[in-house]
Amino acid sequence: MTSDNPLNDRLDDDDYPAYTMGRAAEMLGTTPAFLRAIGEARLITPLRSEGGHRRYSRYQLRIAARARELVDKGTPIEAACRIVILEDQLEEAQRINAEHRRAAGEPTRGPGVG
Repeated sequence: MTSDNPLNDRLDDDDYPAYTMGRAAEMLGTTPAFLRAIGEARLITPLRSEGGHRRYSRYQLRIAARARELVDKGTPIEAACRIVILEDQLEEAQRINAEHRRAAGEPTRGPGVG
């Protein structure tokens, strides 16, 4: 296979929905019910195959793993989902701020440094 192969592009794509619900649950060490619950809480929205089956990306699995971590520590699932959403938003805002600083020629600073 060459790097021009579309399959290679999909396999390297964090957003490509490569995993079935069963495989995703197995990888996370959880149940399909957990994945459905975080979907209902709108933490992740899996894509659907032509047959209507849920498909998950690597990015979604990382998000789900973080939610599971919080739930395993006793955080209610709705609260865990909200925390993960806020963490994700903060990370994105910090990335955008760093890009703006680089574009303006300012030195970049680490997270949490004002």
